Amino acid sequence: MAHYLVPVKPPPATPVPAATLVLLRDRSPSGFEVLLIRRHGASKFAAGDFVFPGGKIEVSDGLDGGATAWCRGLDASRAARALDLAAAPDAAIGHWVGVIRETFEEVGILLAYAPDGRPARVDDPRYAVHRRACQDDHRAFWAMLRAERLTLATDRLVYFAHWITPEAQPLRFDTRFFAGAMPPGQEAVADEREITEVRWLAPREAIDANGRGELPLRNPTVKNLELFDGAPSAATALERLQGREVRTILPRVIIEGGKRRVLMPGEPGY
Repeated sequence: MAHYLVPVKPPPATPVPAATLVLLRDRSPSGFEVLLIRRHGASKFAAGDFVFPGGKIEVSDGLDGGATAWCRGLDASRAARALDLAAAPDAAIGHWVGVIRETFEEVGILLAYAPDGRPARVDDPRYAVHRRACQDDHRAFWAMLRAERLTLATDRLVYFAHWITPEAQPLRFDTRFFAGAMPPGQEAVADEREITEVRWLAPREAIDANGRGELPLRNPTVKNLELFDGAPSAATALERLQGREVRTILPRVIIEGGKRRVLMPGEPGY
């Protein structure tokens, strides 16, 4: 009797913890806009697409339980409850720290307070040195906080969404989405390493440009932009997110007629 080997489907790749930040600023004469950054065309993930600042959460972002001393209005237990990570409170608070760090590395924007309690300014040349050091070694972020006596503006961030890359993808991320107001006196500048371009657009402008094929956006980016669409100001948009129930979204990818289709939870066929 003939025996046939049945191909064994490999298990899905384990998602890497990550966080991303939607920065908002008011525009004149009315409305507001969000920051979108273009990933380098050679990136392993989302190459050439416009996304929000952010990236992988490092173990050091939790600082072995010491991160709370550098955060305003946030402790590990509260962070763990918000992210449903009761067994890993250090990892939970590391998401707030990591998204601030990644945003500083990628676009030079730093959400932090100076020793006098006012929003930190980063126009001094020494911050360019700090930024390069952080890009070379993410642990340099803590050295900068100590040297400049900064406190992270974790109280200014709103956690509002949780997406996991589909199981069919070889590179997957378990991504937490945060939102916050653009700090005064700062400008977004691409690092020219991972990020090649920065753009400020109203949510509807970005969504419509994507629909016309002019602005490459990934599905989670579009869906989260829709949450901000229609708000009259940045402050109102952020207020709408307060207390929002965060449900984990794990899309499915199917192939129909040779075409790739993304299914969202609750849709027929999911």
